[in-house]
Amino acid sequence: MKKAFLTAGLLALFLTGSAQSPFDNGRLKISANQRYLVHSKNNKPFFWLGDTAWELFHRLSREEADRYLKRRAEQGFTVIQAVALAELDGLNSPNANGDKPLIDNDPTKPNDAYFRHVDYVIDAAARNGLAIGLLPTWGDKLNKSTWGKGPEIFTPENARAYGRWIGARYKNRENVIWILGGDRNPREGSQDVAVWRAMAEGVAEGVGGHDKALMTYHPQPNGMQDGGSSKWFHTDNWLDFNMLQNGHCRDTETYDKITFAYNRTPAKPVIDGEPLYEDHPVCFNAKDLGTSNAHDVRRYAYLDLFAGAFGHTYGCHDIWQMYAPGREPVNGPHMAWHEALELPAANQMRAVRSLMESRPMEERVPDQSLLVEASNGPADRIQATRGKDYAFIYSAAGRPFTVNMGKIGGREVIANWFDPRTGKTQPAGTFANTGQQKFAPPRSGYGQDWVLMLDNSALQSAMPVATK
Repeated sequence: MKKAFLTAGLLALFLTGSAQSPFDNGRLKISANQRYLVHSKNNKPFFWLGDTAWELFHRLSREEADRYLKRRAEQGFTVIQAVALAELDGLNSPNANGDKPLIDNDPTKPNDAYFRHVDYVIDAAARNGLAIGLLPTWGDKLNKSTWGKGPEIFTPENARAYGRWIGARYKNRENVIWILGGDRNPREGSQDVAVWRAMAEGVAEGVGGHDKALMTYHPQPNGMQDGGSSKWFHTDNWLDFNMLQNGHCRDTETYDKITFAYNRTPAKPVIDGEPLYEDHPVCFNAKDLGTSNAHDVRRYAYLDLFAGAFGHTYGCHDIWQMYAPGREPVNGPHMAWHEALELPAANQMRAVRSLMESRPMEERVPDQSLLVEASNGPADRIQATRGKDYAFIYSAAGRPFTVNMGKIGGREVIANWFDPRTGKTQPAGTFANTGQQKFAPPRSGYGQDWVLMLDNSALQSAMPVATK
């Protein structure tokens, strides 16, 4: 019997309903090869397709949260990143129910009424099959020197106490992933690292051990040789996977940052946890650089993933702040959050997931040796990844490229072009799996990104299901 990858029928089921199935395969853990996430109950691979809904707990009512979570589940998202002590004056501005998170802004005195709302949202996410990437606090509650209203309330002692409390509160929620940091890089000569370590230890104590608290750290953008969270915490026992942030500019070489963190030892999974958002002022300068578009967003997703990231986080400028008329806008949002749910790249992200889940994920590795043109810059980058019997090659601007064949199994390979805008595929031919072979995407130019799919011809691999 010939081996086959994920069938078209299963992919169709994913696109029509499984994204809304309850989160019931057990809490997440690191895969045996230390590169991916899997469910603890059955070792089922988990693809992280995240959304930065930082103000979800703080600004949305239950009904609004239900609407948001339902739609994101329908669109194929799997992780929602949200903050308990929120960024936008989260300590002193009440939530939708009129409650503040802490009594007297004291981390050792959480307000149960506020956290009952957080409880509801986390449980609603689980009902929709979504994990919550839970940030116990935004970083301005520790360091507001760059931006944020604070106030600065954390010390190593009360950070550990707060971590222990919030960990205990959510120890039985299997859909929680812990994200410390909150958009801050620890300052030299400060106690920042000690505070974050204390909070991490507190969370681990609260949930009943490190093995029950999948944890990472969300930094600000930093240099390639820093590797995001790995700069400060890579060898810490509590840091299960590395997270970086590429910032909000075009043409950032984030793939090199992913590569740097991927190659560190010991091996740990890596992800871009805050990319250039859709509908965001590019480099915070809309006047001169304009606003980001769907192609900007897609490009980061595929380049990050093919460079070795285990998943990817999408973001939207109007949604992270849950903007609505009457609320103070941050950096010029263009529409209310519920309208922004349907922006083009948000719907195109399901194509990313469909492609990645169509082949064995845990065996996938980055491999630029597949390419002759392996060092192009971000605007026309060619990026390659492969498994044992398949390869994906992304051309950011539809530029032709040359493949060094023989890197995957099979005497012959079947080639198909995958359209990141729609998830549709079109055949590109069958080729001998030796020597070099040139490929030209169907179209080229700005916005014309394509993925070449190469498969061992003996396996009769199913194509990803189109998203439109």
